[in-house]
Amino acid sequence: MVAFLDEGGMVDFTIEYELTPDEVGRALHRGLKLQLRAVRLAVPTILAVSGITCLLVDAIGLGVGMLAGAVLFPFVLAWSARRLAKRQLTYLCVPTTLRFTDDGYEYRTDQSATTMRWPLFGRVVSTPEFWLLFVGKQCSAFLPRRAFTSEQQAELDGFFAARQKAGAL
Repeated sequence: MVAFLDEGGMVDFTIEYELTPDEVGRALHRGLKLQLRAVRLAVPTILAVSGITCLLVDAIGLGVGMLAGAVLFPFVLAWSARRLAKRQLTYLCVPTTLRFTDDGYEYRTDQSATTMRWPLFGRVVSTPEFWLLFVGKQCSAFLPRRAFTSEQQAELDGFFAARQKAGAL
């Protein structure tokens, strides 16, 4: 792991890490939870209200089905997130090199290389374990905090906060 500030005081980190399957699952779950907040609340509420309405008008079978759907929806959503995470493991749980600069970051593995510029991201959500990067309302990337030293984490928290405050993210 190499970290440094260049002479101009600009951020420039190059780190190496490998994600675990559990980390990928937690990051995707957290990102989807934020991304689908309205859906997670609206769908069970609509199903429950519709189910109660059906019960009140003696459509018992339909009402019970909708109430069951309201109860099961969060579990189905969580199952879907785990399934999505499993499909991504082959690509994400590999040795990775990340170069982080003031302009963006470059993500490199033996299988791929991706460069992302900061203006693409509308917001960054900081959690105790990850930075979740959003394009619009979609969580499109995450950076594991454990890959950075505590000093780098503090610097990146400040970097993201300053960019969001200035409207640059």
